Amino acid sequence: MNEKIYCKSGGCSAKLGAKKLSHILEKIDSYKDSHVLVGFDSRDDAAVYQIDENHAFVSTLDFFPPMVEDPYLYGQIAATNALSDIYAMNGTPKTALNIVCFPENEDLNILGKIIEGGNSKLVEAKCALVGGHSIRDDSIKYGLSVTGLVNPTDVKKNNGTQCGDVLVLTKPLGVGLTLNALRMDDCSKEMQEKVFKSMTTLNKYACDIFKKYSVHALTDVTGFGLLVHLNEMLDEKNSAVIYKDSIPYFDDCQKYVEEFYLSGAAQTNRNSVEGKIYFDCDFFTEEILFDPQTSGGLLASVAKEDLEKLEKDFKENNLELYVVGEVIDKNEYNVYVRGSKI
Repeated sequence: MNEKIYCKSGGCSAKLGAKKLSHILEKIDSYKDSHVLVGFDSRDDAAVYQIDENHAFVSTLDFFPPMVEDPYLYGQIAATNALSDIYAMNGTPKTALNIVCFPENEDLNILGKIIEGGNSKLVEAKCALVGGHSIRDDSIKYGLSVTGLVNPTDVKKNNGTQCGDVLVLTKPLGVGLTLNALRMDDCSKEMQEKVFKSMTTLNKYACDIFKKYSVHALTDVTGFGLLVHLNEMLDEKNSAVIYKDSIPYFDDCQKYVEEFYLSGAAQTNRNSVEGKIYFDCDFFTEEILFDPQTSGGLLASVAKEDLEKLEKDFKENNLELYVVGEVIDKNEYNVYVRGSKI
């Protein structure tokens, strides 16, 4: 049976904008618990709750509408994306709960394929599927609530950048642009395969290598695009330089920008950091840096002295690693985007 979801849009581009979320969350007076090591106040990837001296829970939730027609692939992408938040905190996923919205009269074989796809990535991550919750809805949505473990001393927050650090990225950009082109029937089979492989590659393998090095800040690049996530990492404490010539992106993305296969989510990302970014680059570079990623890579702020060994380690494990910039002293702008490294 060749089930299809008939997606219109989806993935992490369906997120509400960062500026809108911050406006809401800053007004929430939540219960204060001293065991909460990381909450929503720092806009980090997941929450961390300390159990004892050596153990802490890492907790996250992520779900979205379909961005591909194949239900099994959609499940794989959604699960890979949800697991990523645990890895972004340097944690190990242990249990997961399905979150499902599904039309009452739709073919249940489609739902079965979605859940099977998601579970395939949980098995790869050695994370147990332990239940879930479903509701009737007019449109399909799927994701996971994932709980992991981490030593409290090993938590990698997203806002610990240090001046002189190198910024490295583990997956190319351009997922949002490629998915837009796919919906316009202007994306080659080769491009689809490259992007789908990236979106279903667990960040577990990159995380395992990062554990061996001095990583001062860590996040995953998803719906807010690289620049918004980086702006959150800097936390008004430092600035950063991103080098245009070093930005990795999927083939054909320049063509997609020229064809204006742009998304509202990218514009929302641009608006959320207005006045905080200095651009000395072309329009394409701006768009690729604001492009919303679904199941994107890890962005790490790493001690410069570790870079050579880190790059060698990634290469020996056949994993991608791109040096995209560096952290500098706080300056007029939070991020400077320019042509090449000084």
